[in-house]
Amino acid sequence: MKRRHFLTAGGAAAVAASTVYSPNVIASNRRFRLEMPTSWPAALENLYGTAEYFARRIGEMTDGDVEVRTYPGGDQIGPLEVYGAVASGAFPCCHTAPYYFIGESPAHGFFTAIPFGMTLDEQNAWMMAGGGQELWDELNAKDNMIAFPGGNTSAQTGGWFNKRIESPDDLRGLRMRFPGHGGRVMAKAGVNIQQLPGGEVYTAMDRGALDAAEWVGPADDKTLAMHEVAQYYYMPSWAEPSAMLGFYFNLDTWNEFPADIQAQIKACSHEANMWMAAQYLATNPVALETLQDEHGIEVLDFPESVMDAFREGAREVHEEDMNDSDYARIHGEWEAFMKKVRGWNERTTYQYQSYIFDR
Repeated sequence: MKRRHFLTAGGAAAVAASTVYSPNVIASNRRFRLEMPTSWPAALENLYGTAEYFARRIGEMTDGDVEVRTYPGGDQIGPLEVYGAVASGAFPCCHTAPYYFIGESPAHGFFTAIPFGMTLDEQNAWMMAGGGQELWDELNAKDNMIAFPGGNTSAQTGGWFNKRIESPDDLRGLRMRFPGHGGRVMAKAGVNIQQLPGGEVYTAMDRGALDAAEWVGPADDKTLAMHEVAQYYYMPSWAEPSAMLGFYFNLDTWNEFPADIQAQIKACSHEANMWMAAQYLATNPVALETLQDEHGIEVLDFPESVMDAFREGAREVHEEDMNDSDYARIHGEWEAFMKKVRGWNERTTYQYQSYIFDR
């Protein structure tokens, strides 16, 4: 893929630089124009909407000095090709889910979701105050990138199925769309995993190419019309108790930004991160009610035997991934932080919620 150069200029050189530009990045003095491909269909207001929110806010915060143009997945480049495009410099930035790229290193999963891993609050605390961002910086620098939290879906659902799942045996032979480490766990249970962008899931289910699919949650799933192609909606998401996304920047591009613009981009990323979580918490309950009341879907819980099978599969995947040096190094710090935080949460948030939900 041909590299698109990042151009900048200051003082007298600004005049010359302003007449030369790439299709994806234009810079003149302190004004930057960036093109941001994403991995999301434009119809998904919480996912693609977060990229749009970031673009709007960075424009406002910089008084128009930074202009970001977002593109839905597949518009400029394939939804799952954005990581490589930014690493190569073909695009200056993108919005995507890090765990789509565990083929590069399983360590990328820590920055979206690990089965039976961190909740929204735990992930945010680790990234902002527990050393997670620094570990992510080290990992991304190997591919000439830097990234910042770009939204979190919070708790997801377990997926759509065209039959009831009453025991681990019911999983064997299913064809299912399931990304990240969770997909590898499903494979341990005998599921045939396929990786598809969100915009292709409905068609695959409708044509019978898939028997099941996991996406995000009711708000997005209703938009994708998953209720038209599957009847059984399972909870909870053991694979994604939260799922963090990322705003990625080519490191050469990033280093051209003045320090104040770098700080503003970081601030907008964290603002967008919280905006997405708020949107999902507000829209998922309403969408789930609609799916049940108007479309008659059945919302079911995974049986304990099935959850136990997932837990065992997750342990097997983890043992395999410990052979990757980046995964092993990050896992040690990730797990230590999670254990400390969960000791606190067990005595506070969990106790409170148990009391409230049991009544």
